[in-house]
Amino acid sequence: MKYERPKYQDPSIKVKKTQSTFGGGSDVPVPDYPISAIENFRRAAKRDNPIWVPNSMTDLQSFFTRGPLFGEQSGVVHVRDLKNGDRYIDWFGGDWTWVSEAGGPMLTPGTSRLDDITKWETELKFPDISSLDWKSQAEDFMENRYDPDKAMCVNIGPGCTERLVAILDGYGEAMSALAIEPEAVLAFFHAYADFFISAIDRIYELFPVDMVTMHDDWGTEREAFFSEKMMEELVFEPTKKIVQHVKSKGGIFELHSCGNVTRFVPYMIDMGIDFMQLQRRAVDVPKLKELYGDKIGVNAGGLEGVSMAAPLTNEQYLEALRKTVDIYAKGGGYITSTMRREPEELWDAIFELYCYSREYYENE
Repeated sequence: MKYERPKYQDPSIKVKKTQSTFGGGSDVPVPDYPISAIENFRRAAKRDNPIWVPNSMTDLQSFFTRGPLFGEQSGVVHVRDLKNGDRYIDWFGGDWTWVSEAGGPMLTPGTSRLDDITKWETELKFPDISSLDWKSQAEDFMENRYDPDKAMCVNIGPGCTERLVAILDGYGEAMSALAIEPEAVLAFFHAYADFFISAIDRIYELFPVDMVTMHDDWGTEREAFFSEKMMEELVFEPTKKIVQHVKSKGGIFELHSCGNVTRFVPYMIDMGIDFMQLQRRAVDVPKLKELYGDKIGVNAGGLEGVSMAAPLTNEQYLEALRKTVDIYAKGGGYITSTMRREPEELWDAIFELYCYSREYYENE
């Protein structure tokens, strides 16, 4: 053990208030970093000699922590503002209902935006980015909540396939459209990608962005929703266009995709995605790190072997943290979180991740 882990509430350690994605916040210690957290995060993304494993609680920030950039019209509504049964309309006229049992919004039954994807050009209206007032929200964030010591992350919401699902009112209809009307789907995907690119340009005008995250679930826990052929002919190019636009601005790109999407990881690499955020119980993520860790990064989120249904003692959690670093940290390309409810346990986890990963990389 090269680096001493500071004792809880050591007065020499700087403490900051960190907001939680789900509301509230915690006082968290901030290690005395040898380089900025932003530089280290970018090194991790590029797999270029990071000094420690970035921790989302101490090293990253997101506008969505305190409210959505796009308001209710984006289809992204803050969790703490919604109660079971609440409804809202997204940018494209989609009708959503918050379902507490599911832990998120679901399309309101019987409210399909389109019944035929071939009609998207005449019946679907894309929002006018230039008409949306984001400036006041951005100014409030930058003045009152922005932390120049943390990397800035922006979640841009649903990707091509998730938007197709939303406008056609379900996965069955969307997947049928991929098979039956591929030309119309591809045209829609490219138009949607162009729309997203205009939104990204506006975001970069308002924020000093380091990473952009997009959500596009490509499968169930058993298997992918569609084939490699559909990926290659329909999903790949429009999605790559979004990814590469962010990269052209110097941004880091993260894809969140639930389901068993193992077959699509090589395509993520070819798109230029920096971090994949996958559903651990559906995907053997350690195996993917072993196979592709030199080409794409992992945002593992939780720790290996840790379940919210089976709480661990403090020492058990710290041991799981060390083992997780051993699995994922090799060569960089890894970020995670330390999620503990008790302040002292959170303190210990933050310093164990920082100190242990520094020792790991120095030994590497």
